[in-house]
Amino acid sequence: GKKILRITSLVIAAALLLSACRLTDLISSLTTGAEEPPPVIETENPVVVTEESPVDVPVISAGDLYAAPFAEYNPRAFAIPAQYTGGYALPLSANQVEGLEDYDLSSGQTAALLENGFVVEPPTSDPSRLYKEFYQVYESARYDTTPVFVTTDAVFRIYHLIFDKMLRDLERNAFMDLLNELTTAMLDESLAQYESLKGTALEMAAGRNVAYFGVVAEILELPVSIPAELSGLVDEELGLIEGGGGFATSPIWDTGGQASDDILLEDYSQYIPRGHYTLDDSLKTYFKAMMWYGRMTFRLKDPIETQRALLVVQAMRNAQTSSGRPALELWQNIYDPTVFIVGKADDLSIYEYGKLSDEIFGASPDLLSFADPQLSETFFQAARQLPPPQINSMWVWSWQDRDDATQGFRFMGQRFTLDAYVFGQVMWRNVGTLENPRDLPKALDFLAAQGSEEAYAILDEMGETEYENYDTQLEKVKEEVAGLGLDSWTQNLYWSWLYALQPVFEPKGEQYPAFMQTQAWLRKDMHTALSSWTELKHDTILYAKRVMAEMGGGPEDLPKGYVEPNPEAYARLLALAEMTRTGLDSRGLLDEVTRGNLDNLIEELVFLLDVAQAELNGIELDEEDYWRIHFFGGWLEAMTVAAADPADPAMGGGDLSDQKSALIADVATGMGRVQEEGVGYPTKIYVVMPNSPYRIAVGAVYTYYEFTVLPEDRMTDEDWQAMLESGYAPDAPDWTSMFIVP
Repeated sequence: GKKILRITSLVIAAALLLSACRLTDLISSLTTGAEEPPPVIETENPVVVTEESPVDVPVISAGDLYAAPFAEYNPRAFAIPAQYTGGYALPLSANQVEGLEDYDLSSGQTAALLENGFVVEPPTSDPSRLYKEFYQVYESARYDTTPVFVTTDAVFRIYHLIFDKMLRDLERNAFMDLLNELTTAMLDESLAQYESLKGTALEMAAGRNVAYFGVVAEILELPVSIPAELSGLVDEELGLIEGGGGFATSPIWDTGGQASDDILLEDYSQYIPRGHYTLDDSLKTYFKAMMWYGRMTFRLKDPIETQRALLVVQAMRNAQTSSGRPALELWQNIYDPTVFIVGKADDLSIYEYGKLSDEIFGASPDLLSFADPQLSETFFQAARQLPPPQINSMWVWSWQDRDDATQGFRFMGQRFTLDAYVFGQVMWRNVGTLENPRDLPKALDFLAAQGSEEAYAILDEMGETEYENYDTQLEKVKEEVAGLGLDSWTQNLYWSWLYALQPVFEPKGEQYPAFMQTQAWLRKDMHTALSSWTELKHDTILYAKRVMAEMGGGPEDLPKGYVEPNPEAYARLLALAEMTRTGLDSRGLLDEVTRGNLDNLIEELVFLLDVAQAELNGIELDEEDYWRIHFFGGWLEAMTVAAADPADPAMGGGDLSDQKSALIADVATGMGRVQEEGVGYPTKIYVVMPNSPYRIAVGAVYTYYEFTVLPEDRMTDEDWQAMLESGYAPDAPDWTSMFIVP
């Protein structure tokens, strides 16, 4: 009686904590409302009904399950006027724009410039006109009198460069060694379990775990020996991983006797290294190993897989390296920093399984107790009350219950991200029919879920809203997203990046210059937000569940440029940069390169925030400010160099010899196809500045693409760059034609 009551109370507490800690603040409404998981909170006795009164209930704090946060997000203040005064009214006439004839604009571009106050050039594959990095656009104007337009695009581009450099340096210099040690320790302990359990009911479970860790040991080329009777399973898995094909039966998970629709099908195309993981062999190896640890689910519904998960938990607790370092410490030293960067795992982990295991099997269990039918059933019923994954990244047959098919344990599970959750809610099986399924989302869905009416209008024009149940599901996620508090939006770097992008695509009212109030500018802003979001997906593709240069020279006369006046976006990005620095520093993970990069970005963001507020409030800038704006390209170049990897690590410094801004990330897998989100090479934007005399300023903006490929053709950055440079780029989204004009 008391034992059951303690387990019951533990399950309720753990479920509540998992939901609250996963998303914080009001995000519990998001996680519990997604697919109507088991009613943990509503029922009084979720495991066993008993007449006894609750006594001796263990108290569990969030600290018992999860590590403390790395850093807090401290909002930065900003001020904008109730109404922008001055400037011009639209449309403009040609004689109002000074020096219009100095620019080589087509008639269509000129008409768009006068109509909207700005225009964007189409991207090009012509090598003589192709800008491979943002700073090149600005540097081309450094030696003449062309005023500079500092874009939000360019500023967010720099945060991406710093973020991506930080992450790959952590992976190379810290996580890779930890991963090697962790895998060696877990394999050794799993081998010991296997030897001790031979001839028992757990022999198969223990042997499959040896093969599971053996796969990663072989990927990492560790000096290990796999028993002959298990090495075939390892080799089969490695062949599938290296083949990079689509869905296939996992040899290690195929234990025989399973119903055909219960055999685990894994998507082996996911192991194709992408993002920054194609830069060298070490990163490619790390990608494959972590993808395996992140994707393979020990499903709760399968008794052998659950036995395996419980054995893994005990192995993690008991395993040590040859130097005496506990395996759990190694695991936490990888997992906890990536929680700060991307977020908590979407699947159950050692934290949840470990707590339940202690209560049901004991803190130091006899491993054979994991085969006890009564205790195993009690564990199953208890674990079933915990939240299922909110994002499905597995094969689920259309007739199966999704929660039943996907709930389980992952060793280093991929992370819950809001964008992936939204996409899952507006795809089949939630939207569409079996005859007409919506098997892939659009990136615009995520903007619409955050309240963008323009995004919804475009989706409606595209016919996306005609899918059955689309509007119902969109309204559902809109309500959930609208209920998120600041603590949820700023719980880690990934979410804070999303939060910083929100003011970018918000419609601009009378507080802003005329060109920013146009529908064309609103779509340009959405284009900026989706491009920066694509960079975020690219940088985190492994973890997210589904991704001083020369400053001299210039004109003698001061060309007065303009900063895109988006103070709220700069304020949020500034707070994000400060949170990044503080969080890494608090755990001893901030190296001098990343510290210097973040310090320089923070200093520049303070300047841009001040200038943007001054522009909107009609405060004249001084000469020093204008010179700093004009040499923005030099700062961009310096930051791009600082965030690049050195050609020779021993020499230090950054190498720009092959620096290219174009990148790509796949964000969703549909029925025989994969959705790719691409950022192309930057292109020029021409803006009529609202300061009299009205002159044109030139800046750099993103180019953005969305298209599909076959799963086995998931694209790398190198594939994408070659496509762009060969002139075979896909068409830009139709809705961008309002501001990108040939």
